[in-house]
Amino acid sequence: MTTTTQPIADADTGPAPGAVLSVRGLRKDFTLHTIDGRTVGALHGVDLDVGPGEHVALAGTSGAGKSTLLRCVYRTYLTGSGHIWFRTETGESVDIAALPDAEVAQLRGHEIGYVSQFLRSQPRRSVLSIVATAGVARGMDREAAHDAAAAALRQVGIDEQLWDMHATVLSGGQKQRVNIAAGTISPPRLLLLDEPVSALDPANRAAVLDLIARLEETGTAVLSVFHDLDAIERLATRVVVLGGGKVLATGAPEDILRDPSLPLEVAR
Repeated sequence: MTTTTQPIADADTGPAPGAVLSVRGLRKDFTLHTIDGRTVGALHGVDLDVGPGEHVALAGTSGAGKSTLLRCVYRTYLTGSGHIWFRTETGESVDIAALPDAEVAQLRGHEIGYVSQFLRSQPRRSVLSIVATAGVARGMDREAAHDAAAAALRQVGIDEQLWDMHATVLSGGQKQRVNIAAGTISPPRLLLLDEPVSALDPANRAAVLDLIARLEETGTAVLSVFHDLDAIERLATRVVVLGGGKVLATGAPEDILRDPSLPLEVAR
């Protein structure tokens, strides 16, 4: 099994030296209220770090806890225990797991982005407005955000005739590309990607992967889930394998993805 040594964060004080994100001892359980009230464990003490300009891809079989981990970092899910240390642009260390909701919302708008295969379509909001608003939230003035949004939409292949339309009328693949454009405009310090190219045809998939690859130049820390071996090999600087809610291995993509002893579920 392939492993690498990572910097150690003090579980009680902040992220590892140089890291943007340090997850320590993270646990998450779900209670099945609609069935019989039993508790099902999803994460069982996960530790990982992501540094500036690093792309860490989560791998493992279905049910390993990959998407759950992303949602805990984004605070869509509340954690059971553990710490999610984030180093802000001012250098302050905050524990996302313990922050008040208002402070989490502020981080989401400005410093932490999340892109999934689904776009939450906003009524009466145009495609261009959705993307430009993400740029404004990250500190761009409106004119610069408008120009950057137009450039991002061109990059992901959204026809200009669609920019003034409400996103609710777009196809699934178009919504996914708008989501990518909004997630990468004025790139955040930390970007979470959950199957961001799953609904795309080969040409648009290639364009989106090009866009994600360039995030390394901006210093954005990326934590992602892909069920696509080619995408992981192209984008990831490190792969973390989850199994049964625990970290089983971490290392370079060329080592991890070819280790027959690891439970992987990726397609080429």
